Amino acid sequence: MSRRSGRSRGGPRGRFVGGLVGGLRTRLVVAFVVVALLSAVTSTALAYRDARTAVLQRTQNAAVDDLRERVTAVAADFDVPPDQRSLSRFAAKVSDGIGGRIVVARYQDLVAVSDSLADTEGRIGTGLRTAVRTGSEALFQRVTWRGEPYLVVGMPVTYADGDHRTSGLEVFSITDLRAERDDTAALLDSVRSGVVPVVLLAAVLALLAARTVLRPVRELGRATRELAAGDLGSRVAVTGHDELAELARTFNDTADALQATDAELREQEAKARRFVADVSHELRTPLAAMTMVATVLEEDADQLPPDAARAARTVGAETARLSRLVEDLMEISRFDAGAVRLNAAETDLAEAVRASLALRGWADRVRTDLAEGVRARVDRRRVDVIVANLVGNALRHGAPPVTVTLRTSVAADGAWVTLEVADHGPGLPPGAGDRVFDRFYKADAARTRGAADDSGGSGLGTAIALENARLHGGTIDAGAGPEGGAVFTLRLPLRRTDDRPTDDRPTDDRRTDDRPTGEDSE
Repeated sequence: MSRRSGRSRGGPRGRFVGGLVGGLRTRLVVAFVVVALLSAVTSTALAYRDARTAVLQRTQNAAVDDLRERVTAVAADFDVPPDQRSLSRFAAKVSDGIGGRIVVARYQDLVAVSDSLADTEGRIGTGLRTAVRTGSEALFQRVTWRGEPYLVVGMPVTYADGDHRTSGLEVFSITDLRAERDDTAALLDSVRSGVVPVVLLAAVLALLAARTVLRPVRELGRATRELAAGDLGSRVAVTGHDELAELARTFNDTADALQATDAELREQEAKARRFVADVSHELRTPLAAMTMVATVLEEDADQLPPDAARAARTVGAETARLSRLVEDLMEISRFDAGAVRLNAAETDLAEAVRASLALRGWADRVRTDLAEGVRARVDRRRVDVIVANLVGNALRHGAPPVTVTLRTSVAADGAWVTLEVADHGPGLPPGAGDRVFDRFYKADAARTRGAADDSGGSGLGTAIALENARLHGGTIDAGAGPEGGAVFTLRLPLRRTDDRPTDDRPTDDRRTDDRPTGEDSE
């Protein structure tokens, strides 16, 4: 049984949720401002167009009506055909009656201008003169002369005899439109200057609206981060009946289901751990008796018939294996229950490795390259378990030479001590590096259990070794060597006397035998 880690895995998710809320706020504000800006620009363009049209239309209507009324009044006393003098008087009278606008009167080849200093040739276009000469109604045309706008109104003078025959007299008035242009430009400037406050107001309103809309999203992000960090009781308040409220209800329902499932799994896992611990504990007494009987049978095996001797040795080997399995299960159950503590002390690691090899008679079978003077605060018994397991695996499943190397290194995350166990065997199967520390995992799937299996392994040794390494704040990695074979690398933090140890409380391990727990072969 493996204990599920309660460590937070929500860091990236938290950053993602925070970035999501920030991104949504930015997009909402930008969209709101863009819409407001487009609305303001569109309204400004439409208002300018309508205002300009209204101003020009009013000016055009006034100019046409004034010219028609004044020409009608003055033409009543005008004799046709005129001479140059009478035509000039006619133009002057018409101009005086319409506010002093420039008036041009034409009769065949005669031309009279109310202002003799005014240049009218560039203002009255040929098209307008032709249209007035051939028409019978008042016409107008807006022109730009020397960069300034003007309105030119032209009309033929007709006889008042009922049939409206043209008299040949043509009258044109020239109206300066600069005042109207300035008025419409001032209107455009005022409307344009009002766009900036509108956009700023839109941005403020967008921020307020985004804050209101995104508040449930932020609450949901907070609850999600807490849930990812292991707080399964985290919930969000549900307000309203919109889509965000439905999302909050869905989140709460999911969290409820997850909390119920987690509680059920934890209860089942606790029961399974208690079951394994209880079974292992209950098996110790009968196993002790079986071990004594098997020992007696093995001692007298030479005096037994061959079949009986072979059976006695097999019973002894299997009893020893079962005893080791029970002890390993009890050790694993203590790790799962969190009841294992370090009994850390200042230790010479090179001397500890040599002692572990000598205790098992491996000193002559293993090459060592141990850095001297490497001292750290570790639990020596648990380091012995790790060394026994890694070296035992290399001797059983690898090929000589088996090399043990002890080194120290300094990295960005602190000082480390590295113990590397390498062999020159066939190495680990493809994909086994990630599973070799799984419980009951066998790298050689073809092996069968029985008398022919002399590995003596329970399948728990490397798992126990890894748990012991983690208890020190380290880890174990498995991989392939540069020249073939398997390489297991133990990395432990190099804690010295003045460093704070992981835990100085005494271990609760009540084992009294000399064999380290977890000495196993995978």
